[in-house]
Amino acid sequence: MSHFALAIIGGGSAGSLLAARLSEDESRPVVLIEAGGEPTDPDIWKPQMWPAIQHRSYDWDYATTPQPGIAGRSISWARGKALGGSSLLHALGHFRGCPEDFETWREAAGDDRWSWDGLLPAFLAIEDHSLGGDGVHGKGGPMPVWLPDTEVSPLARAYIEAGAALGLPRLNGHNTGRMIGVTPNSLMIRHSRRVTTADAWLTSQVRERANLTILTGTRVARMDLASSAVTAIVLADGRRITADEIVLSAGALESPALLMRSGIGPEDVLAAAGVPCRIASPDVGRNLMDHLLGAGNLYAARQTVPPSKLQHSESMTYMRAGDFTAVGKPEIVVGCGVAPIVSECFDAPAPGSAYSFLFGVTHPTSRGEIRITGPEPDDQLSIEPRYLSTENDRRLFRAALAAAREIGHRPELDDWREREILPGSKLSDSEQDEFIARAAITHHHPSGTCRMGRDDNAVVDADLRLRGLDNLSVVDSSVLPSLTAGPIHAAVLAIAETFARSKVEGA
Repeated sequence: MSHFALAIIGGGSAGSLLAARLSEDESRPVVLIEAGGEPTDPDIWKPQMWPAIQHRSYDWDYATTPQPGIAGRSISWARGKALGGSSLLHALGHFRGCPEDFETWREAAGDDRWSWDGLLPAFLAIEDHSLGGDGVHGKGGPMPVWLPDTEVSPLARAYIEAGAALGLPRLNGHNTGRMIGVTPNSLMIRHSRRVTTADAWLTSQVRERANLTILTGTRVARMDLASSAVTAIVLADGRRITADEIVLSAGALESPALLMRSGIGPEDVLAAAGVPCRIASPDVGRNLMDHLLGAGNLYAARQTVPPSKLQHSESMTYMRAGDFTAVGKPEIVVGCGVAPIVSECFDAPAPGSAYSFLFGVTHPTSRGEIRITGPEPDDQLSIEPRYLSTENDRRLFRAALAAAREIGHRPELDDWREREILPGSKLSDSEQDEFIARAAITHHHPSGTCRMGRDDNAVVDADLRLRGLDNLSVVDSSVLPSLTAGPIHAAVLAIAETFARSKVEGA
């Protein structure tokens, strides 16, 4: 049995950052435990391979239960299974969110650290932005953030012009605090290569630290509890590791699953799975959130659409529903897919012959849950997002589809649009709902299953400590009390950096 001052479970986006930051103190022995291996597939670092690299050996490749709100379909959820986690698989976007998003977090946690201003030092610290040095974007941080210019597809440029003509403001990226407007997406790319969080934080210099141990191919079965304290991590092969403190960074699915397998969670779920309840925590696994995108509003191209030099989804436009000129907190999003991106319910035309506008809701109110079905790591998770289960989400999805079609038929796109393929005709509300249910795909933002808050049912407090234990924290997308308007990855990194700062400063 090995003993460490700190054990980090999960070497994904948050875990890689935490391992690097919390091993800076050479007197603190740190172990990073990752179920997957070292990423080696060269396609990972080719931005244009997104999303074709899903379903490979380094993808957990989860599946939801059949969802009534999306025509009874089960959706694949790609989650990274290697050092770097889902940063190996995601669409490379870096979107901080807007101040209103984090005001909701501040209110939920009762702590200014989770406000826009409170998180800004962390955002600045993690970024090496192509616009950095202006006081708004970070400069010199580990993660490159690049706002493309000449590399943007001519189709995406026409799409941006169409949005601007409708009254949407022009933005210089999505990371200034303003989300409503038109801009290319900011991407985690350097020298035409994807940069994963393992690339950025687990550098050779970090890996050489004598006090940092990295265990790959090592799955955790459960955590043993003694006298209300975590004393041991039990690995799937039966070995045990002890630690003074544990940080759980296994993501929105495996973090709550590991808690539940360790006897921490809703009593009814634990009983059904055959796990003795040690700490009743009713919201573990609940509050499951995700963004959906309609894929898509499809157009046959009048001319050949050149392949993306980036990653196919080049520009996301955030807006209020029904008004292109309104400002404030976004409600809906429309994205330009240079490739013909559609759900599995539709036939995708050949690349170059068509393009898609994706559309979705920024702050869905549908909430689901994760359940374990047994006590072992290989017992299948029950993933129940309850997609489109609220009228709010259905109404706003109709508005998002309408916005996509209005942009799609603008004269600025006349040189590209031959005809609309999908949905292709005027639809009633019920017909729109039916089309959206078949078109919906995940935006890959599962979160919220170990939410932070100051209420009694919150899983972790404002310090991200699990309620009921002093030496177990959760630091990953599961702690989000609500979704940011766009992709959540940048916010997850800021959460991890903020947590690391508190540990370093409190040492």
